[in-house]
Amino acid sequence: MKVIVINGSPKANGNTSVILKIMCEELEQQGIETKIVHVGDKLIHGCKACGYCSNPKNDGCVIKDDSVNETAREMSEADGIILGSPTYYANIPGTMKSFLDRVFYSSKGCFKYKVGTAITTVRRAGGDDVVRQMRNYFELAEMLVPPSQYWLAVYGRAPGEVLGDAEGIQSIRKNAGAMAWLLKVVDEGKKNFPLPQAEERIFTNFIR
Repeated sequence: MKVIVINGSPKANGNTSVILKIMCEELEQQGIETKIVHVGDKLIHGCKACGYCSNPKNDGCVIKDDSVNETAREMSEADGIILGSPTYYANIPGTMKSFLDRVFYSSKGCFKYKVGTAITTVRRAGGDDVVRQMRNYFELAEMLVPPSQYWLAVYGRAPGEVLGDAEGIQSIRKNAGAMAWLLKVVDEGKKNFPLPQAEERIFTNFIR
């Protein structure tokens, strides 16, 4: 089994990288392969709302000159996804937001019943909002989210400072352990139980 880990920080070796590596270590100790993909320092275009990806004959997003389509394929082939982001103004940084909007919209249906979790680093406040924003993508993609003992925001400002947040580190490590367990449960469950029957999507607009 494999988990794709998305680092949405502009800094390759900042606090977000530190906690993602801790989660990867926990997963790998339990036999889960991991791969970190750093997108936060890339030029990622925002969604153009063109509808190109809505046509199943088309291959992913219409924008082909950045890493979104390639990374979306890796995420689609993986068993699980971790999203990691710093907290900017109680929000996901712009590059990460553009990346998530395009990946999850252009690949809708590809992540169904995969396991996903989201973590953030924060100096003081707003981290819970960022975790909630990232988990929204999982919920709309019909993914499964593992639990932990507390909200998955780890505190620190200077690089490496998050290691001083003992409770935060324990929370993300336990979350990674729960993710490994859930990945194995899903893998075994698929062998014995069929997935829920798919239904044709109903769209309702409230402005007529």
